[in-house]
Amino acid sequence: MGDNDTPAPPLTVAITSRALFDLEHSHALYEREGVEAYQAHQRAHEDAPLMPGIAFPLVRKLLALNADAPADAPRVEVILLSRNSSDTGLRIFNSIRHHRLAISRATFTSGAPTWPYIRPFGAHLFLSANPESVRRALEHGVAAATILPAAAAQTWRDQLRIAFDGDAVIFGDESERVSQEQGLAAFHDHETTRAREPLSGGPFRGFLDALHRLQAAFPAGEHAPIRTALVTARSAPAHERVIRTLREWDVRLDEALFLGGRDKGPFLETFGADIFFDDSLHNIDSARRHVAAGHVPHGVSNEDALR
Repeated sequence: MGDNDTPAPPLTVAITSRALFDLEHSHALYEREGVEAYQAHQRAHEDAPLMPGIAFPLVRKLLALNADAPADAPRVEVILLSRNSSDTGLRIFNSIRHHRLAISRATFTSGAPTWPYIRPFGAHLFLSANPESVRRALEHGVAAATILPAAAAQTWRDQLRIAFDGDAVIFGDESERVSQEQGLAAFHDHETTRAREPLSGGPFRGFLDALHRLQAAFPAGEHAPIRTALVTARSAPAHERVIRTLREWDVRLDEALFLGGRDKGPFLETFGADIFFDDSLHNIDSARRHVAAGHVPHGVSNEDALR
């Protein structure tokens, strides 16, 4: 490293407390009896650690990538964003300490929206159980996904595995729009004639770039600590434009699954994804039976829901 070189900024992930921990009992109490009952419950149980939530294994594996990094130059940083107050948030920080998660930065908003704080923290990705917060983050140029809260799934490998849909996630939704509005034959013709024209970037392009830079800090190969996959409904001949676009972007994806409309869930289970991002609720419903899945409410597939 030269005198003028500076370390790359860390991959920064902002996550809400309901995505990180299993807070569904507390949340149900809040919805049933109100904020005062919720606050009293959290204070009474502030020394009882919360159980891991749906995104806990992902966060644990992300933070493990800092194992041999200097303390003042981590490769990954995880930021907690919570609608709790700092008072009721004490249980969350106690749980972070109990589970030995290296998370030190947090924002507690006492019920106010958390998404405005994503950008000041420089987050590349935002994970939340609140669909409105996710939509607002996407509107402000941050990769974001809605995670349905659940208990953490069992994970049997230390390697971090992340899978992405293509259109309207990594790429823009122009091609998906042709498919939905004009049919599959028109879509294949559209992609074939534009095979050498790079696709536009979608909401997750920046996160993919940051993840690729993080991967570059480790040797490539089967035993690398991060493995990525593109899992798309595309098939030949629409594959070529995707491959050429990733080549143009100089981004590595370790696996590419062109499924031609097949159900994605079993393939994601075989890949062993710690999380999968897709714009289609249908695909998310299929995927979450097998792996943790984040819905990206972006593009033509979500326009009716956004109206």
